[in-house]
Amino acid sequence: MHTPDGFAGTHALPLTLPPTAHAFAFRGDKVLAIAMGDGAFAMPDMTTLMTAGVAGVPHFLGHLSGVACIAINLPDDAPEPPGMRFTGLRSLFFKIPDPLLALAARSFQVVDWDRCHRFCGRCGTATVQRTSERAKECPACGLVAYPRVAPAMMALVTRGRDMLLARAHRFAPGMFSALAGFVEPGETIEDCVRREVREEVGVEVGEITYFASQSWAFPHSLMIAYTAEYAGGDIKCEDAEIAEARWFAADALPYLPPSVSIARRLIDATATRLKAL
Repeated sequence: MHTPDGFAGTHALPLTLPPTAHAFAFRGDKVLAIAMGDGAFAMPDMTTLMTAGVAGVPHFLGHLSGVACIAINLPDDAPEPPGMRFTGLRSLFFKIPDPLLALAARSFQVVDWDRCHRFCGRCGTATVQRTSERAKECPACGLVAYPRVAPAMMALVTRGRDMLLARAHRFAPGMFSALAGFVEPGETIEDCVRREVREEVGVEVGEITYFASQSWAFPHSLMIAYTAEYAGGDIKCEDAEIAEARWFAADALPYLPPSVSIARRLIDATATRLKAL
């Protein structure tokens, strides 16, 4: 997901919540959506939620083309109103407009932060919301907690006109993707690329080239994607994470992740480039 065109973000909650505001209300990791039938969904506005008696802790996101956007942290026992359903973000892929999907993902990261930082992680005191920024502060020891963003690298290793793709145990049957892993303390992104590729599939890489980045709200990652040139070694999968890894020709690719993901964009762009060699 990326910041939608026409979106202006801010944290300052207005005195009254605009009734026409886009409303992204979460119970745990599920967002409340209007069930339209035949698997279709729509996102409610504040009027719809208030009419249905839905209430929680609001967080202001900003405006999308002039329309206010509100993230709402609901209680764990919040009921499902008639005509609406709590659903995972992944089930909304291709079901709602991309700008609303991106803001739903942003909303989840904000409410997840709100839920996980009600108390200070250092001394246990209840935290308070700062008015000057999106942050929680401990009134006892002064610890400040911002919404968490975890940087992760994605690496698509190339060898001539071939690409190294892997299948994690958690993937859908037959689906392959680029390698990925979280950055460890003290590492650069480039360090992480080399380490993760070595650990997950046992090969070494040489030149690393930046491709693009994507916010990925599962639950709070920033995916930073690269291509990396193969430099040596034979494939040896790390059994705990990788079920299978193989070289694929650019014109003979397997089942891939959906187009909403940066992984698919990275693979498609690289395949186009390699086929032109």
